[in-house]
Order: sequence, then structure tokens, then C-alpha cells
Amino acid sequence: MTEVTEAVTRHGGGVWSLRVPIPDNPLGHTLVHVLDTDRGPVLVDTGWDDPESWGELSAGLGALGLSPADVHGVVVTHHHPDHHGLSGRVREESGAWIAMHAADIAVVRRTRDAEPGTWLDYLARKLAAVGAPDEHTAPLRAARAAGGRMRTLPGLRSALPDREIVPGELLDLASRRLRAVWTPGHTPGHVCLHLEEAHPAGLPGHGRLFSGDHLLPGISPHIGLYEDPDDVTGTDPLGDYLDSLERIGRLGVAEVLPAHQHAFTDAAGRVRELLAHHEERLTGLLALLVVPLTPWQLAERMEWNRPWDRIPYGSRNIAVSEAEAHVRRLVKLGRAEPVAGTDPVAYVAV
Repeated sequence: MTEVTEAVTRHGGGVWSLRVPIPDNPLGHTLVHVLDTDRGPVLVDTGWDDPESWGELSAGLGALGLSPADVHGVVVTHHHPDHHGLSGRVREESGAWIAMHAADIAVVRRTRDAEPGTWLDYLARKLAAVGAPDEHTAPLRAARAAGGRMRTLPGLRSALPDREIVPGELLDLASRRLRAVWTPGHTPGHVCLHLEEAHPAGLPGHGRLFSGDHLLPGISPHIGLYEDPDDVTGTDPLGDYLDSLERIGRLGVAEVLPAHQHAFTDAAGRVRELLAHHEERLTGLLALLVVPLTPWQLAERMEWNRPWDRIPYGSRNIAVSEAEAHVRRLVKLGRAEPVAGTDPVAYVAV
């Protein structure tokens, strides 16, 4: 692994990564990967839709003797704006195709088609149902009363992909073997991409893995509820994620190329660490649920990277969604249950 510039890393075998900044985010940047093919470069993710991010993506391609107009295709690991955000801009410049798993294409389509205010109504209703106090839902209600103007939020203008990634199948890339592995959990349609080619440095194992946000070297991805106003099925994102982790662990890849932080080896070891982390967290939540708690009350008591009273408004919504996902997993495992007659619903360990 060698750096072409400070923001461009050569991984060998016709693969590079470009550091594309994420505005006002502690993650700092998305690693956009460039895969050389006989039909032209293909990007794995694109970065946040922001002028600075576009400038850095263009500069990174320029360091490789390329421009956005040269891009043949874009493979998106999942719909989040730090991965899919610039896909439309790339397509405008190059005519490139955009591929994504059907479940996340549905999220993009639903978000694009939503009437102004739909998501404000949904979030206010959802937060009230898990026990959020009135002062937390008040800004959502106020924005709705003001006309529900949401068009500045990320994702509402995201490009609609024109190709569907089919799990288990090789993508149509000339001269490369890139196989899609469906890894739901972080989103319902998250995919990892297994480059089934010998490692260029001869590392032992079965190729390389573009892991998106599914498998990261030093952090655990956010696992919350899948955001769908029409969902009444009671999905289990954490269960999906844990199953997906085990699937990735069995691949035996030589190296992982994630969308954040840095490339790393020993995917199986990292999978074991994450499985143990979530089991430890579930056990810790059971200790809190010796008394009935709503998901909001549970989130207030969980350990985060800062005290609850210092967590920003939007991050609290993410935190309570993660608390809900863990509670759903405990209920599905028969280790917790809702308390009859509580409104909002509280849960207790069994």
C-alpha cells in the first residue's frame, strides 16, 4: 500500500482509495475506491454531496490521470449520503451507471417521492412512541407547522440508481471478478463487494473485500431501525447485522478495504470482536432492564461517546434508534418483553 498523494492511496492490482471529506462529521472522510476495468474506472461509493467533497473527489481522480467524465460506473454499498451523495453528479459528468441493492433503491425512491413534511410527521410520531419528551419533539412539530420544508436535508435529492445489485452474482465489470455479498444491518440493502482475485502483494486469503460501513477496523457501525414510515413488520436490524457479520467472517479474505478509517487484514478476528461487543452490550442492557424502561429511557442510560446531556439533538435520534434495535433483538431472543398496559411501551428483562 503506497500513497500517490496525501489523499490518494494505491492498494495495488488496479485499486486506489480517495479521501473525500464529510462536512462537519467526526469521521472526517469517506474512502472512495477506484477500480480499474477494461471499460474504464468504476467507483465504489462517491462521498457526500458538497462542493468541497466534489472538489476532492475530482482532485483525487486527477492524481490518477482521470476525471469524473472518465468514470464508467458507480457501485454504491448503501444509500447513506456519505456514500451515495455524489453519485448523481458523477453520472451527470460521465453518463456512468449507478448500481445499488434493491432494498436501498427502495429507500432512495421513497425518500425522493415523499411529500414535504412526511418525514417530520413520521419522526415526531416515532419518537413520541418510544418515550421522547415533548421538548424533544417540539422542533419537529414546529417545522411541520411551518410547512414541512425539508428539501435541504441530505438524501432528498439523491440520484435514483439505474442498476440493481443482485446478491451472490458477479457485477458486470470487464476483466474483474467483483461479487456482491448482501450484508443488511446498517441499512436494509447494504452490500459488501468481494474482489475474487489474488492479492497483489501475495497476502494469504481469498481476495479483497470492499466492506462499506459493514466492517470497519476501529469502530462499530450504527445499527438502528430501518427508517420506513410504512413498516409494520417489526424488522430486526441488529439480528440482520450479526448474521451478516458471520457471513463475511466465513469468506476468509486477505484484506478489507472499508469506507472509513483504513485498510486492514484479519477480517475474521475483527468479526469476532464485533460479535463479542454486541453480545456484551445486550448483556449490559438486560442489567438496565431490571426495571421497566422505554427505549428513550434506555438510551439515556446507555454508554455513548459522551454524556447524554452533551449529545446533540440529531445524534439523540440516532442513539434512541440504536436502543430500539437492541431492544427488538432482546425481545426476539426471548430475553426481554414489553410491559402490558404501558404507553409509551416500556420493556423489562425476563
